[in-house]
Amino acid sequence: MGIRGGVGRPGGHVSGRTGPPSAPPPSLACLVVPGPSRASGSPRREPTSELVSELVSEPVSEPVSEPVSQPVSRPDPVPASAHRAAPPRGGSAARVDPYRGILAGPVDGPARLRVVYPEVEAVPGLAVAHRPTRLRGRVVRVEGDAVVLRSELGTERLLRLTPGAFDVMGRPTTLVRPRVSSPARPARTASGSLAPRGQRARVARAGRIWVEGVHDAELVERVWGDDLRVEGVVVERLDGIDHLTDAVHAFGPGPDARLGVLVDHLVPGSKESRLAAGLRHPHVLITGTPFVDVWQAVRPRAAGIGSWPEVPPGTPWKEGICEALGVTDPRALWRRLLASVRSYADLEPALVGAVERLVDFVTEPDV
Repeated sequence: MGIRGGVGRPGGHVSGRTGPPSAPPPSLACLVVPGPSRASGSPRREPTSELVSELVSEPVSEPVSEPVSQPVSRPDPVPASAHRAAPPRGGSAARVDPYRGILAGPVDGPARLRVVYPEVEAVPGLAVAHRPTRLRGRVVRVEGDAVVLRSELGTERLLRLTPGAFDVMGRPTTLVRPRVSSPARPARTASGSLAPRGQRARVARAGRIWVEGVHDAELVERVWGDDLRVEGVVVERLDGIDHLTDAVHAFGPGPDARLGVLVDHLVPGSKESRLAAGLRHPHVLITGTPFVDVWQAVRPRAAGIGSWPEVPPGTPWKEGICEALGVTDPRALWRRLLASVRSYADLEPALVGAVERLVDFVTEPDV
């Protein structure tokens, strides 16, 4: 087996073939033959053919070129995703965004939610504690955006009304300026009078108010009922005024038992006006309205009609009204009229004035 190229000294060759000097085969590149130092001047020993033939086991078919320095290869950098935890075995791997890094999200972390403290009105006398200074005391007043706090020693300090700066009953709170509440309007009755608070109905007086019929009594009760209960006035019906004179004498009016009478159609020349003129008594007062019936004392606007229809002479008034309004049941029409009255404003002034005069007359103090 021949060996191409020299072994030992450059340019040497074993066979007769000439050519450029070649590097030893890879199997010989690591061969180191110890020998004496050149500095000693002794001749260098050449490797024997037996040693070379043992080291080379395969022929070299291609000429070996000069050794060329190769760049050192480095391992590829490991991607950041390789350091992440592997998905659980048996589950599907989540898709990883290659462009998402540590700066892809908010740098400062999740935003903190603002703490909201309950608000308490800084009313005078409220016991509080100022959290920053540990000052305890009671609220004196509010000045602008600050509160004056009086300590247990009697000293006063002006502290800002910052959120959560005070403790009220051991809880962090925000003191706010007391809300100015408008004075409550006094309650009023349906008649427009001031409604008494917590006052019970008075025991019935001896005086009375008489009305012609049941509809008159229901209408007076709806508007003036609260006032009459407080004053202790009872309303009774006459069921007609043809026997008014006899009923008055039987009642026996006096200084402590006044009598008021409410009649309909109290106009000059009517039957009602003649009866009222024939009854004279110092403790009896007769008032009335110009309306034929008490229904007509309800304002048309409240009743939901344009105006009260005209009833032909000789026709009963309620029957004519029902026929003109297309109502077959008079009782149903009255219930609707009564429900439409919510206060004295839904009644004609003639009726309101007549009833008010009677209430004042019956409740007038004894002289």
